[in-house]
Amino acid sequence: MESLRSEAASVRTGRPRATSRAVLERLGFELFAQRGFDGTTVDDIADAAGIGRRTFFRYFASKNDLVWGDFEAQLARLEGLLAAAGPDTPMMDAIRRAVVEFNRFDPAVVPWHRQRMALILRVPTLQADSAVRYASWRALVTEFAARRLGRPASDLLPRLIGSTVLAACVAAYEQWLTDDGADLGALLDTAVGQLAAGYGDLAGSPR
Repeated sequence: MESLRSEAASVRTGRPRATSRAVLERLGFELFAQRGFDGTTVDDIADAAGIGRRTFFRYFASKNDLVWGDFEAQLARLEGLLAAAGPDTPMMDAIRRAVVEFNRFDPAVVPWHRQRMALILRVPTLQADSAVRYASWRALVTEFAARRLGRPASDLLPRLIGSTVLAACVAAYEQWLTDDGADLGALLDTAVGQLAAGYGDLAGSPR
């Protein structure tokens, strides 16, 4: 955290700007921890970084966007992980492995990710925005399932798989947030694995 403050301080003292998305995210999270999400404004974050409000909006469209980080890049990563699964890998195994890998983080990043997910799952004013983001995430899993099953993504089974995989992941994250000693990857593996067992042979292999 100290290095982030140093970067922001360099702006205030007239040295070249070192602002980045990562710096603004971390400063924003620090302020959210101190004042709460609703008690922190875009101006507060910009002031902490030593930049103007307009500069903040070059990096993030809103305070909500800061919480989610580079969400589009993360969606592309998940899509790539799903696409990389070999055709002989059972569908639900492919989804489970992609989800676990997608949520693998460097230990140094885990505390920040825990704070990010606590905000996303627990702050009421973020819920409407979260629903939109979750819909995009769910659509990737739905489309992958549809391709594997040889059905339109609008059919019930692909939709059901997309929705229940998302629900399993949210349940794993909620458990992780209540237990500091829990392993996120293991929770996700268990949750999606249990879901796969429930689908059985119906969704086990491509058509």
